[in-house]
Amino acid sequence: MESWIIRTKDLKKYYQLGDHTVKALDGMDFLVREREFVAVIGTSGSGKSTLLHMVGGLDVPTGGEVYVDGRNLNEMNKEQLAVFRRRKVGFVFQNYNLVPDLNVFENVVLPVELDGRHVDRKFAEEILEILKLEGKQEVLPGVLSGGQQQRVAIARALVSKPAILLADEPTGNLDTAASHDVIGLLRLAAKQFQQTVVLITHDSDIAQTADRIVRIEDGRIVKRSGSGKKKDRWADEENPEEKGGACHVEE
Repeated sequence: MESWIIRTKDLKKYYQLGDHTVKALDGMDFLVREREFVAVIGTSGSGKSTLLHMVGGLDVPTGGEVYVDGRNLNEMNKEQLAVFRRRKVGFVFQNYNLVPDLNVFENVVLPVELDGRHVDRKFAEEILEILKLEGKQEVLPGVLSGGQQQRVAIARALVSKPAILLADEPTGNLDTAASHDVIGLLRLAAKQFQQTVVLITHDSDIAQTADRIVRIEDGRIVKRSGSGKKKDRWADEENPEEKGGACHVEE
């Protein structure tokens, strides 16, 4: 029996622009297994970032349901969602969003301190070592390269020991070499700490590093496949919903 950590049911997000209704998400069924690394790809405006915001509790849907780690986000109030985001989800965005006056270590542990919890210094140092940032703890972000700054952002997302890591175009500001370095380390860290990763990207090469690839267009899942490294066991099923609840597919 599959263990789903993320599941959306008939998820919708509509925006009204004058007389026109924009359907950012239009009845999406999206599922992710525990400890899975899933890449979500699609053109600009396809709905992939909106999906991530819904799963991360950053926005509320127009319709449908979002379940994360067994909880229905629709049933949470603002305060409960804030706690959920701080403790269950780590976010990595295209912009690093580091505090320039804080050094690397201070930036990494900031979310834990803001949550009023004890900082596990040994764990934070372990993350920095895995992400090849040892020796950079006292350095300010401004003297780091773009790839190093993004690794600091990843460390910050990991330090709260979240069950899920949501990454929205984390390599968008990086060159090719730095992009592959960052994604490789992200995957290594997620495996080390047994976390689930949903990666939003427009880069098909980056997507190929994932366990599974989901393509979104016009607010719907239009295709899913295994990566080049791992064949998707659902790929040839005519009705995957009956065999574990896989994502809706339209070819």
